[in-house]
Amino acid sequence: MTEGSARHDRRGIWVRRGVIGAIAFAALAGAFALRDYLTFDTLARNRDALIAFRDTHYLMTVVLFMLAYVAIVALSLPGSAIATLTGGFLFSTFPGALYNVTAATLGAICIFLAARWGLGDRLAARMDASTGMVSRIKAGIDENQWSMLFLIRLVPAVPFFVSNLVPAFMGVSLWAFAVTTFLGIIPGAVIYTGVGAGLGAVFERGDTPDLGIIFEPRILLPILGLCLLAALPIILKAVRGRKGL
Repeated sequence: MTEGSARHDRRGIWVRRGVIGAIAFAALAGAFALRDYLTFDTLARNRDALIAFRDTHYLMTVVLFMLAYVAIVALSLPGSAIATLTGGFLFSTFPGALYNVTAATLGAICIFLAARWGLGDRLAARMDASTGMVSRIKAGIDENQWSMLFLIRLVPAVPFFVSNLVPAFMGVSLWAFAVTTFLGIIPGAVIYTGVGAGLGAVFERGDTPDLGIIFEPRILLPILGLCLLAALPIILKAVRGRKGL
């Protein structure tokens, strides 16, 4: 490698780190500046104005809402749950769920590509060259990639931003990431969008929505069933591996 190419590579690395740093700074600044605005109370106070604007400019409302949702997810800002509720409040369960899932997937793709461009390729290369525990974990994910990706989307306990970043650092393909994100978040998105669709009555009572509904048995058990279905290929491989010993 010539001195000029080495200098160019170093410059490229610093540019990537600078971009990632700028994104992280924007996320922190946004989280601090918007924490009092991306709340249920804000939605409750502005509900009449939002409904009036939607009724007058429906397509513009859809576009602005989805752009805001994409930005919230892409910058990992607090408020994704409020955004999902807003989608249901403004557009009902359907097409609200479709808007929510599409926007969340686009935002996830943005942060996935940013992370992979900035650090993911280098980390993936190091993992491929590593040995020991890291190598075994990477091999396990590679062998069961689709199942693992679906699992981290379906399990409610996995933070959304974590399930966006980890695949980027593990060298997951964009296609697999996008498909499993879109399909994997549908159950939770439909539930919360449905809650948002009923916010009119909640506002009238002066209550707050029950976001813990996803952990109720009637909701959680079917999601856990989907998790088990996604994990089935991993379980079968493990059983076959033991029989082969």
